[in-house]
Amino acid sequence: MLLTRRAAHLSRHSGQVAFPGGRRDDDDETLIDTALREAQEEVGLDPSLVEVLGELPVYVTGTRYRVTPVVALIDPDISLRPHPAEVESVFEVPLAYLMDPGNHQRRHHVSDEGERQFISMPWTTSGQGGHYLIWGATAALVRNFYRMLSA
Repeated sequence: MLLTRRAAHLSRHSGQVAFPGGRRDDDDETLIDTALREAQEEVGLDPSLVEVLGELPVYVTGTRYRVTPVVALIDPDISLRPHPAEVESVFEVPLAYLMDPGNHQRRHHVSDEGERQFISMPWTTSGQGGHYLIWGATAALVRNFYRMLSA
C-alpha cells in the first residue's frame, strides 16, 4: 500500500501517516477523479498509470469527515515526486503485512480529554527513511480493508 507522511509544517495532522487524498473540488466529476487528482498533486502519481479497481464503503472519522477510499493498482517501479508543501515522504507497506492481524496493535492514550483506544500498525523501512506509525483514520481504513478481504 502506498502511504505518505504528511509534512511537519502543516497545521492539521502534521507528520501523520496518511493515504494520498483530500477534499473533492467542484471540478471533480466523481470521487475517483478526486482521488486521482489528489494523488497526482501530493505524490506526482500520473493518473494514466493507475488501474482503479473501485471504491470502498464510506468511512466517517471521529471528527465527522466522510472518507471514500479508492482502491487501485499501480506499477511498483513507478517514479513518484512528493510535493514538499504537503508530503514529507512516500513509502510502501506490503499488503501481506497490513493484512496480518498480528501486526494490528490495540493501543490507548490518556490525555486531558480522557482515555482513547485505537488500532495502530508500526512499520519500519530499510532504505526509505525510517519508522512509521499507522494509526487513526488511516489504520481504521486499513483495518476495514482487512475485514473485507478476510470475509
